[in-house]
Amino acid sequence: MSLAASPLNIVAPLTLEGSVVRLEPIRRDHRQLFWEAAKDALEDIFRWIPYSMKTPADFECLLDKAFEEQERGESIVFATVELSSGRVVGSTRFMNIDRANRRVEIGSTWIAPAWQRTAVNTEAKYLMLRHAFEVWQCVRVELKTDALNQKSRNAILRIGAKEEGTLRKHLITWTGRIRDSVYFSILDSEWPEVKQKLEAKLAGSTNI
Repeated sequence: MSLAASPLNIVAPLTLEGSVVRLEPIRRDHRQLFWEAAKDALEDIFRWIPYSMKTPADFECLLDKAFEEQERGESIVFATVELSSGRVVGSTRFMNIDRANRRVEIGSTWIAPAWQRTAVNTEAKYLMLRHAFEVWQCVRVELKTDALNQKSRNAILRIGAKEEGTLRKHLITWTGRIRDSVYFSILDSEWPEVKQKLEAKLAGSTNI
C-alpha cells in the first residue's frame, strides 16, 4: 500500500532491519532503555533539541507524545538497536507524514555518543529512506536541524541531502532561545544516486 493510499488516521508500527541496526517500534519499556543509553551524556545528545531532556520524567513525556503522534497518524517512532549487542542506542522517527503530497520527514534523531559517526546512523537513515521511497513511493523526504548545529548539518549533507534554506525564528526552544531551522531534502529522482553512495559507504567502512 502506498503512503498516499494509507488510511489518514492509521499508521501501523513497523520494523526496519539491516546488518548493523534494527529500528523497532517504541514500547513503554523503552523509556528506561532510552534513559540508560542517554543519561551520562544528556547535554551532548540533546543540546539542540527544542524541548527539555534532563530527567526520566522527560523521557516518559517524550514517549507519551510519541504514542499520541502515532495514534493521530503523524509519526512512526523507532528505538534504534545495535544488532551486535542488542543494546538500545537511540531513537529516530518518520514525522510530519503528509500522505496527500507523498512527503515525509525523518527527524527527532538522537544517538548515544559511543555510536555517533558509526554505521549505526548511516544505516538507519538508509533503511528509512529506502522504505520512504521504495515502499511508500514518496516523492520527497525532508530533514531539518537547528541552524547552529553544524555537526548535524554536516551529517545530513553526508547522507546526500541537499540544503534548501533557513526558516528564521522557526521554533522557540525550552530555554527561550528562538531557533532558526535549516531544511534539507532528498527527492525521488535523486534517490538512486543517494542510495548507491550510501550502500558504498556501508560496504566500505563502519566509521562514517
